[in-house]
Amino acid sequence: WASWKTYLGRPETNGTRCQAMAHVGGALAKSRPDEALPVLEAQVALLLRYGSRDMHLVISTQNSLALCHSQLGRHDKALVLRREIYARQVATLGASHESTILNGNNLVISLLDLELWDEARQLARKNLSHANKTHGKDHESTLFACKRVVHALCRNPAAVCDYPRESTVRDVATHFDFDTGDDLLEAETIM
Repeated sequence: WASWKTYLGRPETNGTRCQAMAHVGGALAKSRPDEALPVLEAQVALLLRYGSRDMHLVISTQNSLALCHSQLGRHDKALVLRREIYARQVATLGASHESTILNGNNLVISLLDLELWDEARQLARKNLSHANKTHGKDHESTLFACKRVVHALCRNPAAVCDYPRESTVRDVATHFDFDTGDDLLEAETIM
């Protein structure tokens, strides 16, 4: 907070003030989401108000904001942000870009949190296809995308594993050393 208070009196568009705001929001996002929320909301509003050209900063801040909403149980708000981020990245970077795949995986998590099983499964498979074509089967992005397919299948109580390679669940579970039960790790905690 000292960083934030030091630069609070500066104009809204001051780069140092914006960076201080980003650091405070980012530092609080994982451990104290209730305190980070107003800081991140203010930063997103500021970035959008002045038309920030740094799309990476806008997306990073929106991702932190979505994470806060998710941690506070506001999964519907997290979903809206993650849909917006993913759509923007598909439009600007393409579906096969590593950042787009990562944000697609985050969107899958939000879809799963709201039990939107079919949409989560379809997006997870699409991400997996893009990651595999772009990076190959052993790349970290591909493995995380594969893990999202597993989550989409395992969390849905009515799911039938119709994926062409039925050993996918076993392979990914072994590679990531996780149980395919209910307490699966989210991408934010791993990445």
